[in-house]
Parts: sequence; structure tokens; C-alpha cells
Amino acid sequence: MAEAEIKNTTIDPESEFLASKRTNGNEWEIFKENVRPLKRGRNVNLLNHALKSHTHTHLKKSIVQHRRKLIEAIDEYQGDDPLLPWLQCIKWVQEAFPPGGDSSGLVVIYEQCVRAFWHSERYKDDLRYLKVWLEYADNCFDAEVIYAFLDANGIGKSHSNFYISYALHLESKNKFKAANQIFELGISRNAQPDDKLKAAYRKFLAHSLTRSTTAKDDSVEKVAPSRSFGTVLGNRENRSSLSTLTTNCDLSAKNDRIRAVPFSIYKDSAATGETDPRHPEQSHSWHTLGARADRNKENNPIPGRWKSFKVPQRVGIRAGGATPSAFIPVFVDEECQDSKSTKEEGPKCTSLKIKQEDDKELKRETELLRKNPLRNFPQNSLPR
Repeated sequence: MAEAEIKNTTIDPESEFLASKRTNGNEWEIFKENVRPLKRGRNVNLLNHALKSHTHTHLKKSIVQHRRKLIEAIDEYQGDDPLLPWLQCIKWVQEAFPPGGDSSGLVVIYEQCVRAFWHSERYKDDLRYLKVWLEYADNCFDAEVIYAFLDANGIGKSHSNFYISYALHLESKNKFKAANQIFELGISRNAQPDDKLKAAYRKFLAHSLTRSTTAKDDSVEKVAPSRSFGTVLGNRENRSSLSTLTTNCDLSAKNDRIRAVPFSIYKDSAATGETDPRHPEQSHSWHTLGARADRNKENNPIPGRWKSFKVPQRVGIRAGGATPSAFIPVFVDEECQDSKSTKEEGPKCTSLKIKQEDDKELKRETELLRKNPLRNFPQNSLPR
């Protein structure tokens, strides 16, 4: 009887599907809140495979190994376009790590890519290289430093994407005057496509007019009297204003009555020179303040014999004291040491850095780059 009841019980379709562990190509629906959107869209099959790695350790290891192989392919590339393997690696990491995050290593790959070609005249005007810079700026806290670096080194100055992204970033920081100057600079340099840049500039000007109109409306609302929700204009407001006027009149009459009550005024008899018969000893008044030396006598102490007293010194070696050969070790910051070694070794070996780092070190390096995106660049290349 019990078995028949169990067989007759119905299960809702969602629970039945999850219990069956079947796949229909829409598994990403479960994790869609954790998927970072991309402008070009995503490959659903690769997205489902990447999201399964959250629950399958074997899949996660395979993704990390494939990322390591792509980075090794960058160092082994011998073709005519050294930027191409970097772009392929970045695109795959974006697809394979949908949430992004510090463990993906995407920020580190961005930084190593842009640092490998920033001095190359071939890629300064390459739109693909500029887009890597702009994506790197979107993942950093202080993107304005990156835009200033690009402008100072002439990277992407002929593309309208640079000026639009720079101006929109300044607008988000409420630096509207600087954003307007960036738009005008791009138009004066004839950045292409110019119609895209001018359309973005017109949209920016429309936002500026909207902001000014909103500011005027806010000032008018501050001047106008405030009313609670649900009140009706008409006789009620007249009666409320009349009652307010009556209350003000009552308060003014009450204040007049208070002002009519006399009160005694204190009079200092010593200051006026009058003598109080009850206290004749208080009739003295100061007619002179004395000489300067008399007034400052508290500030001129007489020196004593303590100036010539000497503390006796013991002759001998202190117990537990430092020997002449002892020295204090100089503290060396690991971050500064790492940055110094990377500058001496060159940009070639830095691309191998992500292969030996674990998740903890990768997150630490990502956090440092977010705060200071140009920390590994030469100091003479940074904008003043």
C-alpha cells in the first residue's frame, strides 16, 4: 500500500528535471546572475561548459590547463602578427570565465598585453590594441590614469572610440567641462569614424541641457512652499494660511508682553569708580598697569645650579648590549623587488608569470593592478 502511494505522488516538472540531470542547452539559466555580459554576445555551448566548472572540479582543472596552453602559445608564436595570440587568449578567457573576477586572470593578461606593445609604432594606431586598453581601463579603479597615458603616448588618437570612452568616463566623474574638451579634441583631430563621435557629442550636449534644466527645477522647488501628499488646493489652504497668520499675531503679542516686563541691569561699581558701602575694601581701581618687567615677571625664571650638574657615567660594557659587529637588516618590500626584477628581465618573461601563480597570488596581483594599473611600466613613460 505504501509503495503504491509513493508511485502515485506527483513531482513538479522543475524538480523532476533537476533530479534527472539531463541537459537541454539552457543550463546557463541557473547561473545567469553571475554571468558578465559581453558586447559581442556569448557562445552558449562554451558558456554551459564553463558554468559547469563551478560544481565539477575536473572541468575547472581542464579550463585552467587550457588557459596555460594559450599563454604558452603566446610565447611560442612566430607569425607576422604578435598581437593575434593575445587577442585569442583574451577572448577565450572572457568566454571560459563568465563571472570574470580576480581568479580568471583577465586583468593580468590585459596588463601584460598592453605592456608588451605600448612602445611599438606598429600597434599605436591599431584599433584592436586600443580596445584591449579600453577593456583594461574598465576593469581598473582609476581609469583616468590610463586615458592620460594613452593621450601622452599617442595611442589610438585617430580613433573615435578613445575620445568617446574618455569623455564618458569624465562625465561619470561629474567632470563635464573636461569631457566637453575631450570631445572637441577628438573632433579637431578628425578622429574616425567622425559621425559616431559627433553623434556621441550631441548626446552629451543633450544630457548637459537636461542637467541644467533639472537644476533649475530643483531651485524652484526649494523656494516653493512644501505640501504633504494628498492635500487639495483651494479654501483649505486659505484657512491654513489664515490660521498661520493668527498664530503669528498671537506670538508677536506675547513677545510684546514679555518685552514690557522690566529687568535689573548689573552695574560694576569698581569699573565706574563708585564705592560700595557694604564692601569698602573693593573700592580700589587700577590706574596704572606697571612696567613691562613687572607684567612679565612670571616668564623670567632665575636659573639655578642644575645647568652645571652632570650625570655620572659608568665605565664598562652593558649586559646584553649590541656588539660592534651587529647590524640592522634593511627591509625590502616584495612588491618593489618584484617590479624591479620584471623591469630588468624585460617584457618577455612577464608573460610567463601567470602560469606559475596560484589563485591566491593571481587575486593579489589583480587587486594591485586594479589600484595602480601602470605599476609595472617604466617611470619615464608615465604622464606627468
